[in-house]
Amino acid sequence: MSEEVDLRAASGWIEPRLRAEFPRLELDWVTVQARLGESPRELRGRLRDLSNRFHGQTVVAIRQQPIGHAYRVFFREIGLDPDITRPPLEQAALGRLRYGQFVSEGLLADAMLIALVETGVGVWALDADVVDVGGLGVRVTVDGDRLGAGSHVAAGRLVVADAAAVHAILFGEIAPGHAPTAATRRVMLYTIRVEGVPRIHIEEALWICVEALGAG
Repeated sequence: MSEEVDLRAASGWIEPRLRAEFPRLELDWVTVQARLGESPRELRGRLRDLSNRFHGQTVVAIRQQPIGHAYRVFFREIGLDPDITRPPLEQAALGRLRYGQFVSEGLLADAMLIALVETGVGVWALDADVVDVGGLGVRVTVDGDRLGAGSHVAAGRLVVADAAAVHAILFGEIAPGHAPTAATRRVMLYTIRVEGVPRIHIEEALWICVEALGAG
């Protein structure tokens, strides 16, 4: 079981120039204490049940649904081709079709996948102990920015960051050493809301993920 859950979701900051261009862009995050490892039987069973919802027409259907469409529109607005860099639910659906089922990859990965499939909203995770106490936000990179302590990030990219570091590319790669591991005891979960995605789906995605982590 998880030891303790902080249920107070917080809204992250958005860089002013991004707020002006994308007034509905939001980052929400919540911190949960959990011991990570293999998924319990309950979560593996939920993944099997969710696998039965997906079939050959799933990806096309997702694109036509309001939340799936909203993320595809936003991807294009920030310069990502959603047919190459696919929104999270489309990517998960393709994985389901490729492997014939949703494959269990451990407690945290399974919790995030369940939240994604049930709500259409992606959830990402960081080791909370590497995040500045001021919390997360979204900003545009400048010359000299690095992904954590790793490689340089080109100027003009949208990233998830705090006052001290870049933790992830928006909708993409997590900085080396910033993702939760088996040694992690505090996990920070975050979601990205865009125009057309109801707030209730954001909240539900976080709570589903928190509850699933509690099953471990």
